[in-house]
Amino acid sequence: MASSDLEKKAKEAFIDDHFELAVDLYSQAIALSPSNAELFADRAQANIKLQNFTEAVADANKAIELDPSMAKAYLRKGMACFKLEEYQTAKVALETGASLAPGDSRFTNLIKECDERIAEEAAELPKQSVDKARTNGITQNNMPPVVGLSSQGTSTTLSSTRPRYRHEFYQKPEEVVVTIFAKGIPANSVVVDFGEQILSVTIELPGEEAYHFQPRLFGKIIPEKCRYDVMSTKIEIRLAKADTVHWTSLEFVRDVAVLQKPNVSSGIQKPTYPSSKPKRVDWDKLEAEVKKEEKEEKLDGDAALNKFFRDIYRDADEDTRRAMSKSFVESNGTVLSTNWKEVGSKKVEGSPPDGMEMKKWEY
Repeated sequence: MASSDLEKKAKEAFIDDHFELAVDLYSQAIALSPSNAELFADRAQANIKLQNFTEAVADANKAIELDPSMAKAYLRKGMACFKLEEYQTAKVALETGASLAPGDSRFTNLIKECDERIAEEAAELPKQSVDKARTNGITQNNMPPVVGLSSQGTSTTLSSTRPRYRHEFYQKPEEVVVTIFAKGIPANSVVVDFGEQILSVTIELPGEEAYHFQPRLFGKIIPEKCRYDVMSTKIEIRLAKADTVHWTSLEFVRDVAVLQKPNVSSGIQKPTYPSSKPKRVDWDKLEAEVKKEEKEEKLDGDAALNKFFRDIYRDADEDTRRAMSKSFVESNGTVLSTNWKEVGSKKVEGSPPDGMEMKKWEY
């Protein structure tokens, strides 16, 4: 079947809301006419209907590459990026498309929505930064590099027969390094585009189907600071993080919170105090006091009684101490008085407990 016939059937399937069939038919048509920008732009629209937004962006990028003057390709890219919450990237694409089709109100309306969402994000950013900074004290600088391995099967695929290249990534506090292991690829056969949260890699070799790697990234990046190098055995891509966050994977995972890591030098988040300098805790002293209290709680019998008398003597005035000492010594330990007026003017006689008698020891 000719490419034009497949395109016609694909459009009919799209009109009948058979979007999966439409994508399949457009793919067959593209295999026969790989330089037809219209086919990529139309397949992008079908992918948008299927909510395959990263695939739609890849198709729109290819259509723009083949025909930079195609307004609807920019519209498709803008719509898909908007759904991916890539509002800055969407706005840039829509503004370009609007310049090519000034009378199309769809561009104007979508650009307005992008501006509203961008403003909302800017307003929420300070609060998010504060919330994300409340972590368990582990800093990004202290975390080991995380390496993620994945196969082409987890990425955007436009054909099951294209070559497959293994890729992996590791990260630093400010950047993520993605490596695609592809040997002997000419630099002019590699096209890398950076979006707000999308990485687009295309490798086109003569006589082979194009390889597309189009992940929606775990976090946002700064496109103008990103770069890549084509080497003899691999393609190394450096993504500049928009925020100092820890990526748990290369690709976006819905409902997984992005955790902000405070970029501080120490391993423990120090508390802040509104006024005076915080008093440092002497942990050795505190532990000794606790042990002392535990030991005293276990005293009983004579030990408890002796402690009681020691506490009285320690807190007493001079007369009381004199009375206690005089009475205890003169009575051979049988009398303990705290009244100096009573014991100060006379000798204190011993007073043995009931059933016992005093004896004088001779040496």
